[in-house]
Amino acid sequence: MKSSKTVGILMTMNVLAWIVFIGLMIKAGAMIVSYSVSVTNPEAAKNLYMGLNLSNIREYDFWHYTGVVSLLVAILTIEAYTAFLVTKVLSKIKMTNPFTVEVVSIMERISYYIFGTWVVVMLYNAQIGWLAKKIQGLQEHYISGEFIFLAGVVFVFSQIFKKGVEIQTENELTV
Repeated sequence: MKSSKTVGILMTMNVLAWIVFIGLMIKAGAMIVSYSVSVTNPEAAKNLYMGLNLSNIREYDFWHYTGVVSLLVAILTIEAYTAFLVTKVLSKIKMTNPFTVEVVSIMERISYYIFGTWVVVMLYNAQIGWLAKKIQGLQEHYISGEFIFLAGVVFVFSQIFKKGVEIQTENELTV
């Protein structure tokens, strides 16, 4: 009974991870399209995506504007790929044999990509902070940096799974 409930939860989480993946890809694509429009039409930078106003940066310097948008797209793309890796983990976990080398490998990659997201977020925040000193009236919209904590948690879980694989392998050899 308990196992079927867990399987149902894992399936639901897999569906939700796919929804997050698709949503983040759409958001990244919309950001790229909006940026492309703003290259030829500077007015488009006032509402780049979902109310994001980067027109002050666009007026200050086109290359800084391009850098900020590139970092935003990179963050969304890394987050989307991380969600895709989560879907892979959730589809690979079997309740009869949850500890596999493949699951451990994917979980470690997830922690590395979340850490990479944190690095890009810190670069973005640094660039926005620097630009805010140069540009009058720039709205400072920083991105939260809790990714480092999440990366650590996922990495710890991957190490627990790795130990589970070792114990499971030992038990199979003993029997």
